[in-house]
Amino acid sequence: MRTLAVMLAVFSSVSAMGQGQNSGDIDWTKDFTSRITLNGYAQGGWSYQNPNGKATNAYNLKRTLLWAKARITDRWSFMFMHDFSSVVQEFYTDYRVTNNQSLTIRLGQFKHSYSMENPMSPTQLELIDVYSQAVLYLAGEGPDPLNGVNYGRDMGIEVFGDLAKGKLHYELALMSGQGINRKDRNNQKDFIAKLELRPVDGLRFVASGYLGTGCAVGTAAWNPSISEGDNYKRNRYSVGTEYKTRAYSPAKYKEARPACIRAEWLGGKDGKVGSMGGYVTTAIPVVDALDIVASAETFDRNTDVDGWDQTNLTLGVQYWFYKKCRLQLQYTRCVCGENISSNDYNWLQAQVQVAF
Repeated sequence: MRTLAVMLAVFSSVSAMGQGQNSGDIDWTKDFTSRITLNGYAQGGWSYQNPNGKATNAYNLKRTLLWAKARITDRWSFMFMHDFSSVVQEFYTDYRVTNNQSLTIRLGQFKHSYSMENPMSPTQLELIDVYSQAVLYLAGEGPDPLNGVNYGRDMGIEVFGDLAKGKLHYELALMSGQGINRKDRNNQKDFIAKLELRPVDGLRFVASGYLGTGCAVGTAAWNPSISEGDNYKRNRYSVGTEYKTRAYSPAKYKEARPACIRAEWLGGKDGKVGSMGGYVTTAIPVVDALDIVASAETFDRNTDVDGWDQTNLTLGVQYWFYKKCRLQLQYTRCVCGENISSNDYNWLQAQVQVAF
């Protein structure tokens, strides 16, 4: 109820702020609805896996997100996103400073720009597990117990824009570093930079870096020197490239699906412990609304100690049955270091996605 109250208060104020000079000339209902855009999606399914020789299978509801974007003026907007299966995800305001797209300022809680995959929507990404292991860990999606579960989001301020007629894209951010819905536990702020080169349509080369100081919210077996409450160096880098045969349709993936391939290498250091990994993922339309999906990825949580590495090889299909809605089926062979699992294991996943 509190979430709904916040949304109604914000969007009521948006309608009032967006009114014209003569209130008698305004159709309030039309004005309000023209300024608010609602979107949402849900992803849920079933999975089977047998790590450490123990078979488990379960139904799961991964995400149920609803967000609203309010256009206050032609330069100023506000966005609020809530995941009803977890917590409030995003709330931020954007202000476009320039007449073109060269400079926009963002303030609030949002997905940070480290890596290629982290800022991308799960509704577009190919894997049912969404992000590669390296992105999940290094971008703060959840598997890193020192940073906690932050879904790749943080609080802060960011400037971004397109230069050279859209051939060059940049993002610079100063972030809390503590994650979402959480007060900063140290006085340091984290710096993130991304540079994206787009020489031709569909092709991009991307580099990003992260310099920060974390405050541990838990402990990690592969990094025993850091205790809960300790401040520690938290740095990352990534380089990657992606090619798509054409752009996605803004509202309909089914009718405009590109063949695509994306590859990225990532690395980081938490205190004295280094980690690194990478992935190559592709999706290829084959017939009607059916795609083949394939991915190879690897990640090592501690590059100085054997046994903390895992390689995943995935093959699957997805069928787009309506606009942004799809059915997915994927098989993954997980090849693990001894500290991850006592045996290599199989992972079978099925998922349905409904989005609007």
